Amino acid sequence: MQVEHTHTRCSLCVLSCLFLACLYVGSLYVWRRRLPRDHPSVIKRRCVSVLLVSALSPAVVKTWIQWADVRVGVPVWELMGVRTDGLVLAALLPLLLTMVFYLGPLIHSAVDNPNGFTGEMQSVLDVQSWRLCVGDAVWLRNQVVAPMTEELVFRGAMLPMLVPCTGPTGAIFTAPLFFGVAHLHHVIEQRRLGKESMSVILLVAGMQFLYTTVFGAFTAFIFMRTGHVVGPVLCHSFCNSQGLPDISSALQHPQRSALLVSYLMGALLFLVLLFPLTDPYFYGAIPICSLAPPPASLC
Repeated sequence: MQVEHTHTRCSLCVLSCLFLACLYVGSLYVWRRRLPRDHPSVIKRRCVSVLLVSALSPAVVKTWIQWADVRVGVPVWELMGVRTDGLVLAALLPLLLTMVFYLGPLIHSAVDNPNGFTGEMQSVLDVQSWRLCVGDAVWLRNQVVAPMTEELVFRGAMLPMLVPCTGPTGAIFTAPLFFGVAHLHHVIEQRRLGKESMSVILLVAGMQFLYTTVFGAFTAFIFMRTGHVVGPVLCHSFCNSQGLPDISSALQHPQRSALLVSYLMGALLFLVLLFPLTDPYFYGAIPICSLAPPPASLC
């Protein structure tokens, strides 16, 4: 009887996650349009759609809790990582960890800046530059709306539903699959524009699925270790601003030896600091861990 109940719970979990993923992607296509995805009017409409889906995601989690007969001792929002305990460290430490990983690209950017590190810092602190960014629809989508809504739906909502079925480790590697598949809708858009052949579109989509899945596993790990969604959101935003590390450009750079060392040091420091900077000790009792079947090693 217990096995049957677990099977039903897991089936409901998968269906709920699929429903959320389809709802998120489907909301992007409810608007009739002939304009490119980066047109301001298209961006605004799509932002409204995904914000509505994000607002509905707690109701999906709440419904799953009732249907799957899961006992939860905290509000749904706290389960989804929206809480105050340990908030400041949950925002700063995962972001610091992500910046450590990007040590190579950050040094690379500073080396190519005519004013060096000083110029990089000035551009970061330039108020006028930030004002221009806030007024740019593409920037708002990539740096604010997409990270916030995707992390809330694909981590905050899906992980609590997955953990009772798969455990923390299994959830970390399962949730990103929904995230990766959700990005395959770009195939439709690229095919509609007709700028590339289908083979090139599929190759790009495959690569995108790979790195979005790996990135999704990282932010799911952050969520499980901190119990906060703010860390994944900030890490997501920072990674969107940086893009993939351009190692090929570093290999062709006049100072390639120094740059390659910085890339390598960033990767090594990231691995060394991964667990210490995400130690649950910093973040208080983690609500999602109460759903994990023993042994919950990552909690």
